[in-house]
Amino acid sequence: MNLLPEPPATLLPDDPAAAAVAAGTDPRVVAARYPASSLAWATVARQAREHGQTLESYAFARVGYHRGLDALRRNGWKGHGPIPWEHEPNRGFLECLYELSLAAQAIGEVDEAERTREFLRDSSREAADVLGV
Repeated sequence: MNLLPEPPATLLPDDPAAAAVAAGTDPRVVAARYPASSLAWATVARQAREHGQTLESYAFARVGYHRGLDALRRNGWKGHGPIPWEHEPNRGFLECLYELSLAAQAIGEVDEAERTREFLRDSSREAADVLGV
């Protein structure tokens, strides 16, 4: 039993790339315009995966994952604690975790695939359920 309270949820600020992604702008254009956006990188990674570009998907998801970690830390995250799916600006990072787990599995990085799936489940059970992890 853990007697320490869970840290507060981390809520990322609005993502300036979200409107362009929602409008259907080419995700590569969005990622180039907003390179700090995990949502942009998650969208590019998903598109690459859907086109059978496994290595590219892995690379794009990894960039978005690391950009998301930077954003989380800037917003008070200490390496653990909830990152709620229901807070829409968090979804880009959570989707990068998902895309990274799929791409890692596809290239045989089984440990990384499991680690990122576990990180996703620990960060947001709802995201794991919605994304099918």
